[in-house]
Amino acid sequence: MSGSVALSSSTQIDVLIPAIEKDLGTLPMVIDAVRKYVKHPIGEIIIVAPRKKRILDLCQRKGCRFVHEDTVLPITKKDIHYESKTWERSGWLYQQLLKLNGDTLCTSKYYLVIDADTVLIRPHVFKVGSKTVFYCRDWSQSEYYKTYRKLMGRGRSSRRSFVTHYMLFERAKVAQLKSTIEVKHNRSWYSAIMASMNKSKQFAFSEFETYGNFLYASAPHNMILKSALNKSLSLSASRIPSTVRALAKHYRSISLHKRKGYVKARKVKS
Repeated sequence: MSGSVALSSSTQIDVLIPAIEKDLGTLPMVIDAVRKYVKHPIGEIIIVAPRKKRILDLCQRKGCRFVHEDTVLPITKKDIHYESKTWERSGWLYQQLLKLNGDTLCTSKYYLVIDADTVLIRPHVFKVGSKTVFYCRDWSQSEYYKTYRKLMGRGRSSRRSFVTHYMLFERAKVAQLKSTIEVKHNRSWYSAIMASMNKSKQFAFSEFETYGNFLYASAPHNMILKSALNKSLSLSASRIPSTVRALAKHYRSISLHKRKGYVKARKVKS
């Protein structure tokens, strides 16, 4: 399903960005790009992160609201054990749960979640009339769908993948999704997610895939699916501005990944 996207929208949205200290190299660019390229009135930009001085200073400098990540859920990262001998994904999963509780942090009807290493390089509009724009790709991890089936009791509803580093959430729909999970599993939504995952797999849950398919199952006519056109880069921050104009001809966003695979450092034997 596709559609022409307007140049701007009058729908106010909040922006939620989970982050850690390692993201400080890219986070300022992410914030600046949101303000430049998100063509909606922005209520507030909320940074959910550990309480670190450098993060607090950035929030003050950029006019963002800081929320201590440990206050968002009844559990913290320490309560999540999602790792193997070679990889550690507990923080990655924790950030997904934080995003899904954004409905309790934001006050606007809609909130945009964007990863702390993903920089928009073209104008974006997420609401066109009554429809929401979702940026998609054509591949995903099969484990995401296995977890979704266990969680929701049905298979995926969309052929395309919703995993694209940023997504507009509707607070009421997020609350509905979590309530649906809790009723079905008779436990908290976040514990149901963790219980539905195969924790031996490095990629076993996607908040974007789950929310997108939840909406698509009941109201695909309210969704406009567009190609994400995201480019993963490992450029240094100093080189990015000179590269953006050329990249914007072909891509909508760039992701500056630094923690590839979340590989654990090898211990050196003494």
